[in-house]
Amino acid sequence: MSKTAFLFPGQGAQIAGMGADFYANSPEAREIFDLASETVGIDMKKLCFEENELLDITEYTQIALLTAGLAMEKAVRKQGIVPDVAAGLSLGEYNAIVSANGMETEDAMRVVRRRGILMQEAVPAGEGAMAAVLGMEASGIEQVLDGIEGAYIANYNCPGQIVITGYASAVEEASEKLKNAGAKRVLPLNVSGPFHSPMMDPAARGLQEVFESVKFGKLEIPYVTNVNAQYVYDSSLTKDLLIRQVASSVRWQQSVEAMIADGTDTFVEIGPGRTLTGFLRKIDRSVSCYNIRTYEEMQQVCEKLSSVREGR
Repeated sequence: MSKTAFLFPGQGAQIAGMGADFYANSPEAREIFDLASETVGIDMKKLCFEENELLDITEYTQIALLTAGLAMEKAVRKQGIVPDVAAGLSLGEYNAIVSANGMETEDAMRVVRRRGILMQEAVPAGEGAMAAVLGMEASGIEQVLDGIEGAYIANYNCPGQIVITGYASAVEEASEKLKNAGAKRVLPLNVSGPFHSPMMDPAARGLQEVFESVKFGKLEIPYVTNVNAQYVYDSSLTKDLLIRQVASSVRWQQSVEAMIADGTDTFVEIGPGRTLTGFLRKIDRSVSCYNIRTYEEMQQVCEKLSSVREGR
């Protein structure tokens, strides 16, 4: 039987104007933006809809992306499209958990707002770095990094694209050695910290305190966690997984492969950008993938998906 997954992007997908047309056309989306503004004390319409420098600063980026994704997903569900499983890359995992009913919307907003601040403050500016390694197998990259202290794999995105992270000097050394070992390109990333490395341990400890007051709901559908690319059916595991996720590698390729192995053949990326769809096409071109970035795209995609389900 055909299964559908909702996918949610992470940091880097943000763009000024994201969600504005949903706010204008969907009462459900409007409610999410207004709730976020009230919950975290930030004018989310101004942050997400207008050109501004804050949108690219981690402590604001994360809550902005979460809010836009939540709003879009509410509008999609109003069209009658529901997932069988959900997954999100890094920050997007919070969207996936809310989609699966594993966390209250307001709790997710409060946690992500604090997560962004903790990750922003975990490492002094300039001490950490990240880089995308293109055209090299994961095993080869792992072998090179084994000999470099302070360099780690942040993301297993898709075949031919892996992100490394860690101390700036270690990432620089790794970049040169990876190019010498056969990587086609190694591109420094414009990020504010060495995310998904042990350098984020202070943020993980801070999150542990934040989660003290969070209650987790019974999952209506499973979600796939970044930490080990496994299905999560029991929300009692969620707290520990999200704390570990901050300093662990994101196993995105493996997560997608797990969903495909379980019979998922339709993937719907909800949020700004097309990053996850691009990864998906490199992982397995046989599955169907759709993007929902705008309200118009949502209407078109939902109509297609409804037609497929009805066999028209």
